[in-house]
Amino acid sequence: MTAQLSAQTGQDRHDTHWWAEVPPVYGSAVMATGIVSIGLHLTGFEPLSKVLMWIAAVVWVVLAVAFAQRLVRDPRGWSQSADTPPALTAVAATAVLGTRLTMFDWYAVAGVLLVIAAAAWPVLLIAVIRHWGRRMPGAAFLVCVATQGLAVLAGNLAPKGGDWLMWAALALFGLGLLLYLDALRRFDFGQVLTGAGDHWVAGGALAISAVAGSKLVASPLWTGWAHTTLRTTTLVVLGFALAWYAVLAAAEIYRPRLHYDIRRWATVFPLGMTAVACVLVSAAAGIGWLDDLGRVLLWIGFAAWTLTAIGFARAQSAR
Repeated sequence: MTAQLSAQTGQDRHDTHWWAEVPPVYGSAVMATGIVSIGLHLTGFEPLSKVLMWIAAVVWVVLAVAFAQRLVRDPRGWSQSADTPPALTAVAATAVLGTRLTMFDWYAVAGVLLVIAAAAWPVLLIAVIRHWGRRMPGAAFLVCVATQGLAVLAGNLAPKGGDWLMWAALALFGLGLLLYLDALRRFDFGQVLTGAGDHWVAGGALAISAVAGSKLVASPLWTGWAHTTLRTTTLVVLGFALAWYAVLAAAEIYRPRLHYDIRRWATVFPLGMTAVACVLVSAAAGIGWLDDLGRVLLWIGFAAWTLTAIGFARAQSAR
């Protein structure tokens, strides 16, 4: 009887605490998978795009369950996790998945995801900013990524939901850029040579900002000087994103970091997002060569996604 009780207790502990082993940073896997899926959709590789979309959706559901379980059963642990920048991957991942679903014409589901992300965003953003520090890793830029993710999803839903969503996207776009500047002054630039993967978010945050800008530029809501200002701002932001891409890629060549790390999902996301930004800004701003560049960068992102997925599978099998 004692042995049975001990075994049952151990089983209960396993069943109760599995969610504690799912860190917030896993949200970057949804972000990476979702954005590569979006890129494949935009460039005409729909079957492969759908496969990645469903992978992202399944992982998001697992993370959502873990998030809810921890909130209910371990509120102190949840609060401690919510204080760190990786917690914002919950918002960004939800927004990226919702954006992909709008391209699948699942506007109602995407709308629900927007509500979920928008509800979590201020709670997590305030918690992270309250514990802001100096010499922070690249994850600090998630304050911008999460905000711009909401802007992108709102912009995608605006044709169905009304112009107020586009105005909300404009406000989020501006706030996201301000948050980027704040994160930039706190960023430890030494991470460019020593970071384990999340240092790429320094460029990815600008890339998703450019995607948000492309939604604004493509909207008929703004004309004249307003449209010109948005177009110019978006192109400047994309230019800085591409500059970051070049610097970070050169640093990876100069000091290779070839071993697998869970933070490598935060490398895949900027690679995919920069590609998507080029494709969307090309269409919105009428600059053809950006589309060609985006298509090349997309396959670099897909290759990085594949290698990271293999590394993740090997790491899990070795546990």
